This record gives sequence, C-alpha cells and structure tokens, in this order.
Amino acid sequence: MSEILKQNNNITTMSEEILEQSSQLGNLDRPQVAILDFGSQYSHLIARRVRELHVYCELYSCKVPVAKLAAHTLTAVILSGGPNSVYEEGAPHVDPELWQLLKDRNVPVLGICYGMQELAHVFGGKVAPGLKREYGKAMVLPTPETTCPLFTGIPAGEFSMWMSHGDKLHTLPDGFHSIASTSNADHVAIQNLETRMWGLQFHPEVTHSPSGPKILENFVVGIAGGVQDWKMSNYAEEFIQEVRLTVGEEGHVIGAVSGGVDSTVAAVLMNRAIGDRFHAVMVDNGCLRKDEATTVLKRLRGECGIDLKCVDASDQFLGLLKGVTDPEQKRKIIGGTFIDIFEVESKKITELHGRCDFLLQGTLYPDVIESISYKGPSATIKTHHNVGGLPARMKLKLIEPLRELFKDEVRELGMAMGIDEFSVWRHPFPGPGLAIRILGEVTAERVAILQHADDIMIQELRAADLYRHIGQAFVVLLPVKSVGVMGDGRTYENVAAVRCVETTDYMTADFFH
Repeated sequence: MSEILKQNNNITTMSEEILEQSSQLGNLDRPQVAILDFGSQYSHLIARRVRELHVYCELYSCKVPVAKLAAHTLTAVILSGGPNSVYEEGAPHVDPELWQLLKDRNVPVLGICYGMQELAHVFGGKVAPGLKREYGKAMVLPTPETTCPLFTGIPAGEFSMWMSHGDKLHTLPDGFHSIASTSNADHVAIQNLETRMWGLQFHPEVTHSPSGPKILENFVVGIAGGVQDWKMSNYAEEFIQEVRLTVGEEGHVIGAVSGGVDSTVAAVLMNRAIGDRFHAVMVDNGCLRKDEATTVLKRLRGECGIDLKCVDASDQFLGLLKGVTDPEQKRKIIGGTFIDIFEVESKKITELHGRCDFLLQGTLYPDVIESISYKGPSATIKTHHNVGGLPARMKLKLIEPLRELFKDEVRELGMAMGIDEFSVWRHPFPGPGLAIRILGEVTAERVAILQHADDIMIQELRAADLYRHIGQAFVVLLPVKSVGVMGDGRTYENVAAVRCVETTDYMTADFFH
C-alpha cells in the first residue's frame, strides 16, 4: 500500500497542504562514509557496495553545503562519476570549503571517474578529451615498482575493470603519482599518500569489475578504518528503542500495509516496539493477487499478532475504474480513493482510542536518493513525497524505519527478525495492483483472468526453484485475442505477456534468461 501513497502527489488540490517529507537522513551520531553524487547512474551502487561491507554510508548531492557534512563524523568521502566534463562552464564542483574540512580532519578521499577528474581539476592537473571514448571492459596495468594500498590483495599483473569515459587525465595534479594505466590512458589510477587522496578512472562499484569490491574494501576498511558495525540485527533493536522514546507510552500509530516485504518488515518492527498501539490497515482495491487479502490477514494478524484491519473496497474501486483505459488515470483514481478510505479509517482509530499521532511509512533509501541526487544544472532536485497526497489536516507525524535501507537490506532485516522466508522474499507488487497490468478497461472478469494467470506463473516458478533467482515476475493481460488450439478444438482467447527480470538493487534490472 505504501506504493500507492508514493505515486499520488497530484491527487490533492493545489491549495491543499500535504504531509511534509524530509529528504535527508537524520543519523548524526553514527560515523559514515559520505558519497557525493555528480549525477552518475552508478552512484547508488557505490552506496550499496559500501553497505555490503557493513559500513554505514550516506549519499549526498555534490552541491551539499559543507556545514551539513561537518555535522557528521566522516570516515571517508567518495566522489562519484558523472556525465559532465570538469573543465566546461556549468560543470558541477564541490564547495571549495570542503577541501579545508577534509584536510583539518584528515579524512581520506576516493574519486571515481568524474570524481578523479574533479580531484585533478582542483589540484592543478589537466583534464581534456581523449582520442577515443572508452566504454566497457579494459585491462588495467598497475605501475611497476609503485605500491598502492588500494590494490592490496589483488593478484599481480593486469586486471579487468569497467570504463565509461570520454575525457581523461593528461597531466597529473600536484603531489599525485600515477599508479595504473591502460592502453588508452596513462593515468587511470592516481594517489597522493600525503593528503590521503586517491583517484580511479574506472568504476569499481559495478559488477563488471571483478576486483572492484576488493578495491572498495581496501579504501573503506583498510585505508579509512570504517567500522563494520552496520548490521540489521543491531538496527532492529536501535529502531525499537527509538520508536518507544518517540511515540511515548500512550501514543498510537497507523500504517498502511500490503503484505509486501517493505510493509511487512515495517509493521513487524512497529508491532514489536509498541504492540497493539500500532494499527495496520489493508485496503482491498479489487486488483490484488489471487487470495491476497486472505493470505495477508492470516500471516500478519494470525501469525505475527499485528492489529490489522482489511477494508474490502473492491466494488468501489472497480466502479470508479469502469471505462478507464489510461494507466496514469487508473493510478490517480486508485490513489485518490485509497487516500479517502485511509482517512476514514484513521478517524475511526482516533475515535476508538482517543488519539492517533503517527503515520508509519515504508520509505526506502532509493526514495531518499531520488530526492538528494545531483540531476544536472538544468534540473531541480525533487522534494521527496513518499506519502504524496495524504492531507496535512490528518495532523500525523511520520515514522520511517526503513528510510536508511536498500531493498536487500530490508530483506536482511526481515530475516534477522525471524520473519518467514516466504514473506521476506516476495517479489515487489505495484500499489495500483493488477489494474496497471491490465491493458485497457479494468473489469471484475478481466481481473479474475489475470489473477488466475499470475497465480499459475508464480506457482510454476516456485515449482522449478526459480522464484528466488528472479527479482520480479509478472503477467500482463493484453487487450487482444488470438486463435489457439486446446485439446482437439480451436479456441479464440485472451493473450497474456510474461516478464521476468533479474535485479539485486531494484533500481536497475536485466532480463532473466
């Protein structure tokens, strides 16, 4: 259900205020690796790779004020790649005051791709176009008789890394030494041991760079001394204690749940923190998977002990969707109706218990990244409205236990809390449900057809032991019919399309083969 809330910033009128969201994390006490994003498509991968080392990190726009970074205990700073050329007018650069902060605190810096070129640009090197662009795998040759702590533990000789650049470093910046080259560029890795700065022209964060994880580990843990204490079992206990302090002994919390991994983990966390003062609401919009409402009620209310109410509004939703074929209009209708129903249920909880103070929201870190990443000089950094459209008149304060986590970390947290494997590894399901997987008009008959087809596919994937190997699998009901043969007879029936994709970060994906 949180997915519905994410998609409906335009439901309310322009004059109506909506619940205000934050776009930054508030974790000031925990030491962190700060990743400054220059607009690279791989920036989020850097954050995930650091998290995989069990070291806490946060991603910021490269335009982040120095005062915001100075409020944190910085373990290290990583400068991401980006699509710009550092020497062009309007190219993004960090606040010049950052370099003094890093020097004063002796914080190590790693520049990746554009990030390396930013180091060179600032410290007197020369960056200019290369003779040819380099995109894809390249063999990196460490400079003979040069020791580099980044390459500790990597077998001697050439190693394969992923390149994606048109500019290259022609002249080394002051105090830096070249530590690796390729056939296309003399300086693809540089270092200044005195200032604790390193630069890499290649991308160690992508899966196409086999030695990348070791290089990042060498920097984050070996050089920077990052503490490897970012573990989900610890996180759960920290959150539970924090919620008890925030909500108090009498506060009540409402939250929308769908039965997906995000809302399940968030609901179980909240239930363990405050028990029956957390009230979960599930809205059946008539477009859920087969037997979904019954299954979720049994699992969350029966097995997890969560105070969960299911509101069957199938007829209301299907009535409003009658004759609607545009997918965006479907989203708006479903989202707006959901908000109306959710507000009614919130009032009922307030009347029953005398108060309802907080709203549980399943914001994930990719949602936050979308708000704070650098989008280029002509783009605006979006304000993050994960609860887009919930009216401010509801006077609810937000609690977002998962906003520091990636999807794989949410799964890890779920397993650490003992949530059953079936729930933790469920594929994501869109908030509007099957309504946007039905091309054309949504009717009860067409929903039933798609529910049956979807159920068959999921059962077959589980039977073949493929479900866990696929990030997301779904069926789409097409607005066409085709001739076929069933038994000994000719048929003229509906056509469905099947799609299965592989993904680990749920931000990028590839076809499953």
